[in-house]
Amino acid sequence: MVYPDVAEGFADPAHVNSDKAVGLMAYSRTLALLRNVLRPVYDLNRLWEQHCYFEFALRDVDAVMPTMVAEPYVNHVPTMTGGVGYEQLKCFYTHHFVNSNPADTKLIPVSRTIGSDRVVDEFVFCATHDRELDWLLPGLEPTGKYFEVPMLAVVRFRGDKLYNEHIYWDQASVLVQIGVFDPSGLPIAGRRTAQKLLDETLPSNELMPNWGSSEGKRV
Repeated sequence: MVYPDVAEGFADPAHVNSDKAVGLMAYSRTLALLRNVLRPVYDLNRLWEQHCYFEFALRDVDAVMPTMVAEPYVNHVPTMTGGVGYEQLKCFYTHHFVNSNPADTKLIPVSRTIGSDRVVDEFVFCATHDRELDWLLPGLEPTGKYFEVPMLAVVRFRGDKLYNEHIYWDQASVLVQIGVFDPSGLPIAGRRTAQKLLDETLPSNELMPNWGSSEGKRV
C-alpha cells in the first residue's frame, strides 16, 4: 500500500516525519492482513454490545471499565466531553455519563461496520432532557423536552479491549429540539434529521431554497 504525501518514518510517533492520521490507517490495514494469517480474530461486535449493555442497561461503571484497556480515552466530539486515562474516564462515567442519562434513553441501531480493530456504529439517540445531561448538553438546565439525534461512534480496540471512542452528532439539531436555539433562517433541521435517517422516503433538500429551480429538470 502506498501513502502519498508522507515520508519514511510516518508511522513512528517519535519520528520527524510522523503523521498520526496516516499512521493509524496503515496500522489498521497491516493488522487486518496479519490477523487473516496469524489470528486471533476477536468478536468486536460482541465486545461492543457488552460494553454498551453495561453503560445503558445495567448502568454499572465497575462493569464498564474492565471492557477497556488500562488507559482508555473517550471524546464526545461536539462538546469535547469524556476523559483520557483510567482515573479521569472513570470519574466522567460515574458522575457525568453512565449514571446521568435520562430514564427513557433509547438507542435505535441504523448500521454497523466492523473492521480488524474498530467498529463504526450508526444509531439514533433518543431521550427526554429531564435532568442535567453534562456530556451532551453541558451547562444547560433540564428543559423537559424530548429529542432524537443521529449519532456516529468510531470505536477502536486493542486486542479484546476498547481503546478509544470518538462520538459525533449534530449539536445544533439537539439545541433546536430542546428549545434553546432558534433555527429561523438557518439550515438546521432538528428532529427531522433523525426521522430522515430512519425513513429515506421522507423529502430531501427541504433546507435548500434553490431546490425548486432545478426540480424536474433533465440531467
